[in-house]
Amino acid sequence: MTDHVPPSASQTPLTRTSHMRARTPLDPATVRLSVLMPVYNERETIDIIVDQVRATPVAKEIICVDDHSTDGTQQVLEQLLEQGRIDKLYRHPENRGKGAATRQALEMSSGDVVIVQDADLEYDPTDWPTLLEPILDGRADACFGSRFLGGPHRVLYYWHSVGNRALTTYSNMLTNLNLTDMETCYKAIRGDLARSLLPKLTSQRFGFEPEITARLAHADARIFEVPISYSGRTYAEGKKINWRDGVAAFWHITKYNLFG
Repeated sequence: MTDHVPPSASQTPLTRTSHMRARTPLDPATVRLSVLMPVYNERETIDIIVDQVRATPVAKEIICVDDHSTDGTQQVLEQLLEQGRIDKLYRHPENRGKGAATRQALEMSSGDVVIVQDADLEYDPTDWPTLLEPILDGRADACFGSRFLGGPHRVLYYWHSVGNRALTTYSNMLTNLNLTDMETCYKAIRGDLARSLLPKLTSQRFGFEPEITARLAHADARIFEVPISYSGRTYAEGKKINWRDGVAAFWHITKYNLFG
C-alpha cells in the first residue's frame, strides 16, 4: 500500500516553479553599455569622470547632455568629443534639469544596458561590475546601487540621510518595493526596457528618480539592489540638490504612482 500524497503538497513545487520568470542572461563578451551622463556646470570634474568611465572594462558608448552650462563645461565637452573620449554630445538651448537631460541621453542610446552616471565624482564606476551582475546573469531587468547597504561612503549631512530614507519609505509604500535607496543615481536598466518607458517619462529635474522607480514598478520589472560606495559633495564643492527638491520629491512620488 502506497502512501497517499495530498494533491496540494505534490503540486506546490510545480506550481511555484511555473510562476517563476525565466532568466534572460546577456553575453558579457558582447554586451554594450550606454552611459547616460547629464552635465551642468561641472568644468572641474567632467574630464576626470569621463576618464574613469572609459577605464571600465566593458564595451560602452558615453552620451553627454550639457544642460546649458555657463561655466565653460560646454567647451570641455566639445574637446572631449573631438578627442574621441566621449561618443555623443547634445546641448540643451536652455537649462531644463537633470530629468530632461537624462531623457535626452536615453533617446540617443542604443546599448543593451543603460546606466546614469553623474559628472560630479560622487559615484564611482568601479562599482559597475557589482551593479551589472544581476542584469548580465539574467536575474534582473534593473539594478539599483544603494548607498545604505554597507558600502564605504563619505560622512556628511545627517538630515539628508533622514530625508532620503523618508522618501524611499514613501515610495516603497506606493510601489510595494522594499528598496533602501530610491534616490540613488546608479540605476542600471536593460536598454530595451528603459527605452520603452521613454513615452511615459516627463520629469524635468530631480523627480526623475522617483519617476523611473515608479515606471519600473508599474512595468513589473525585476529589480535588484546592491551596495555601492559614495563620496558625497558639500554645497561648497558644488552639490546642487536642496531641501526644495526633497519636498518636491514627495509630490513626484504621489503623482507618478497614483496619477499615472
